Amino acid sequence: MRKTTFAAAALLAAATLTLSACGSGDDSKSPVAVVSEESGSAKSATVLDQPFEKPALVLTDTRSQKYDLRAETKGHPTLVYFGYTHCPDVCPLTMNNLAVAKKALPKAAQDELRVVFVTTDPGRDTPAELGKWLKGIDPQFIGLTGDFATVQAAARSLGISIEPTKKDKNGKLVSVHGTQVVAFSPKTDAGYLLYGEDATVDDYTKDLPKIVKGANP
Repeated sequence: MRKTTFAAAALLAAATLTLSACGSGDDSKSPVAVVSEESGSAKSATVLDQPFEKPALVLTDTRSQKYDLRAETKGHPTLVYFGYTHCPDVCPLTMNNLAVAKKALPKAAQDELRVVFVTTDPGRDTPAELGKWLKGIDPQFIGLTGDFATVQAAARSLGISIEPTKKDKNGKLVSVHGTQVVAFSPKTDAGYLLYGEDATVDDYTKDLPKIVKGANP
C-alpha cells in the first residue's frame, strides 16, 4: 500500500487530463488515478485521505433487472470497475485477476464481496452480452449497463473519465476509459482505495482479506 494519500479533489482534477484506451497501443497515456508516485514504491494501491462517496447509480443488471448500486451493496465490501466486454487487454485481465484473488478468500468472505463491472460501451454490452462475458470469469460478478451519460457521471464522481465508444484510426470500435478499481468499505460504504491497471493477482490476494473487513491493507 502506498503510504502517500491523495485527496479525491486532486483525482477529480486529474480525470480531465488522462485516459487509457483498451487496446489502443498508446502507452503514453497513464491511468486517470495516478496523480503522483511515491519514489521507489512497488505498491499497487492508493489510499484516499478524502474517500469517494458511492455513486447514486441505478442501472440494469445481467438479468435485465434494475440494480441500485448504493442499496444493493450497502454494508458489503465492494469493488467497482468501469470497462467493456470487447476490450482486448486490460479489462479482462483486471477482472480475471480479481476473480482469482476472490477464490482465495474463505467462502463466507467471497459471498460478502461485491465485484461490480459497469460497462462503458452500453451500445454493445447488453445485459445478455454482459452476463455471458462475466459468467466465463466469475458468475458472482455483477454486470451493469444503461444510459451512457449516467455511467459517465458516476465514473466522473470517482475521478475516472470515460468517453463514448468511437472508431480508432484503424476503424475499430474502442471505449476509452480510466482503468482503476475502486474499493468501498463495508463499514462506511465510502471508496477509500484505488488500484491501477498494474495491480496483480498477488496484490489483490494479499489485500482482499482486509478490504472485506473494511481495513487498510
